[in-house]
Amino acid sequence: MSDMAIVTLCSAPRLEHLRNQLRATAGVPRVVVWIGDDDAPLLDAESVVRVPPGAAGLRLAAARNAGARAAEALGARLLVFLDADCVPGPELVDRYRDAATQHPDAVLCGPVTYLPARAALDAASLRAATAPHAARPAPPAGTLQRAEPAEYPLFWSLSFATTTAVWRSVGGFDERYEGYGGEDTDFAFSLRRAGVPMIWVGGADAYHQHHETSSPPWQHLDDILRNGALFAEKWAEWPMTGWLEAFERAGAITRENDGWRRASV
Repeated sequence: MSDMAIVTLCSAPRLEHLRNQLRATAGVPRVVVWIGDDDAPLLDAESVVRVPPGAAGLRLAAARNAGARAAEALGARLLVFLDADCVPGPELVDRYRDAATQHPDAVLCGPVTYLPARAALDAASLRAATAPHAARPAPPAGTLQRAEPAEYPLFWSLSFATTTAVWRSVGGFDERYEGYGGEDTDFAFSLRRAGVPMIWVGGADAYHQHHETSSPPWQHLDDILRNGALFAEKWAEWPMTGWLEAFERAGAITRENDGWRRASV
């Protein structure tokens, strides 16, 4: 499995994080999908694709699909998706390639470590900092562990890989999702429904560079309500329930039948 490409989505607020990633992935074809409403700057990437925001916000699902098409046009048969905030560990590329050789019919998910502010990004420092997020399985390096059906909602688009054949068979991400939230879990549910294996890839470590966040993400409240309703219509359950319940406790939203809506002021 020698023909691969790394696909990344980015906009201006994450540009410096992206540049760190591009430096770390020199020698591997890179596709950057620029998702802001401005023009992309000069980037050290083999392909730069523009997917501007839609009426409801950033088009993350459409951007990943566009990135996959651009990577395939470069000759890639293995697609490695990395969030713009993430830098790959020194073994990520090889671990994903080896896993794809063993499981060409699967979607592959490596562990993600969240770095503190001003963390060093050299290989030795990254190895020393490795502490995968506890919410997801992280088998020992070199171990491949098949996900149980109940684990599919743990899929993150921060770092994953799959062959172009699997990508085409699933149809990529549902482009009806715009703005923040829902499209990752929707993709995972589509994988589970199609019987596509999901494999936890030990040692395919990615490292998420620090930036300020809020929990729950108040700036995305309306996106979460809109995309959550779309998801519920499709799958008969709501995603992101932890955030929704936090918004509800704060009095911002209220339950209505089987869903949520903004609370009356």
